[in-house]
Amino acid sequence: MNFHKTPYADFSASVKRSKSEDRHRKKNLIINAFLMGSSGCQTLNNWKFPQDKSAELYSSPDYWTNLAQLLEKGKFNAVFFADTLGPYDVYKGPGNVEPVAKAGSQFPVSDPSYFIPLMAAVTSKLAFGVTMSTISEQPYHLARRLGTLDLITNGRMGWNVVTSYLSSAAKNLLNNQDLPPHDERYARTEEYIDVVYKLFLSSWREGALKLDVGRGIFTDPDGLRHINHEGNHFKVPGPAFAQPSAQRMPVVIQAGTSAKGKELAARNAEVVFLGSFTPQTASKAIEEIKNIAESKFNRNPRKIKFIGKITVVLGETHEEAEEKLSQIKRQGDDEAAKAMFSGWTGIDIDRFADDDVLTDVDHLATASAVRRWQDAYPRVEKWTKKAIIEEIKISGSGPAVIGTVSEVADDIQNWVDVSDIDGFNFAYTVLPEYFEDVVHKLLPELRRRGLAPEDYVEGFDDTLTFREQLFGQKTLDSSHPAAGLNWEIGESRQDFERRLPGASQALKGIC
Repeated sequence: MNFHKTPYADFSASVKRSKSEDRHRKKNLIINAFLMGSSGCQTLNNWKFPQDKSAELYSSPDYWTNLAQLLEKGKFNAVFFADTLGPYDVYKGPGNVEPVAKAGSQFPVSDPSYFIPLMAAVTSKLAFGVTMSTISEQPYHLARRLGTLDLITNGRMGWNVVTSYLSSAAKNLLNNQDLPPHDERYARTEEYIDVVYKLFLSSWREGALKLDVGRGIFTDPDGLRHINHEGNHFKVPGPAFAQPSAQRMPVVIQAGTSAKGKELAARNAEVVFLGSFTPQTASKAIEEIKNIAESKFNRNPRKIKFIGKITVVLGETHEEAEEKLSQIKRQGDDEAAKAMFSGWTGIDIDRFADDDVLTDVDHLATASAVRRWQDAYPRVEKWTKKAIIEEIKISGSGPAVIGTVSEVADDIQNWVDVSDIDGFNFAYTVLPEYFEDVVHKLLPELRRRGLAPEDYVEGFDDTLTFREQLFGQKTLDSSHPAAGLNWEIGESRQDFERRLPGASQALKGIC
């Protein structure tokens, strides 16, 4: 019920609210859109809603340009493109794609790198993070593709480094072979990243591109060098085949969960994506990765940003939001949810009975995965298959926050207060309605609370690179292990190569 308030009542309520909010952290959160080259991502069967336009993404350039303009209008920092290179085919498998194909659940998936030029062409500040796996192609080719994207976006690119976890992807990419063992995969990825660093930073001197018509010099040959990398997994002579961009090295993004994954993130990542369901578990992961970064790799932990994933359901009242949630779940697909969970854990959930409590099962991967949901949703008494699929239908592998704008903002504030998290990837439900609500309803409230910036930061020139958004500088932070690989303007090849052994030594860590 709405009551008419006197000016004094308005003032009194405002003072109380102000005092209450003074106890909270203020932070310019990083706000990203979590997208994929597929209609279904973290919400199952969203494409069945009449107002949902996500099925248009496969063939409509307007879908991407309109969405990009909406996100930049809302001052989103970036679009983060998740990706997968194979279907979830573990459930009732192997090779069973029927559940995900029927529901359009991360199937089919188009290459997201092709959508970025469309979005970049109609924006000037919005940045882009793209997932590219280290098993999908050779590092030389990835550096060329990623470098080209960074050039045409004026330095607005980030690379989400993944080692891949799906057997379906490995079999199609590695001549029908299984994924290499976990530790071997990470050692290979570490070397892969090092090759990419060398190609981006040490094969072209800053300013080597001359375009000097008078002297007839397009690129100064003295500003090029072969990296001549020879390691356990790769032999790459170089130099890079794409010229350096405004930020030289795209922003490095990583999501580390295992011990090796956390080390990979602590050594390399400028942005770490967290899979935490609660602010408490996020806080623990943030502290752990920061400690590894500082103690093992001599990095400044303040130069690493931590981003969580969240799905919000907004209503004018809490009851309306709950009803929206119920509608989404009713529209979902039980079999697809089981297939998604089976793909994430690598365990066919069909082997368990419907009433089995999965936190009690002997299989470690299944039990530990379920416990993540258990920690996040204590209201669920028994985590059976039915309980899991009810949660997966909307929020996938991350938390869902339901309520009014004020209630959702309260929850986000709690995440900041407890974990000091730096931002969120907003996973969608119904598109583009979802992001319209975030832009027009939620973000104004977060700004009022001092939790989101009013506008983009200023770049050093006409461009605003991704790294400038995050850290106020175009190049890697000086404490980053790869920073010394940068071949600086005016530095001779001989001088650079004399100091290169010391710079390469700083990269040693996990391998």
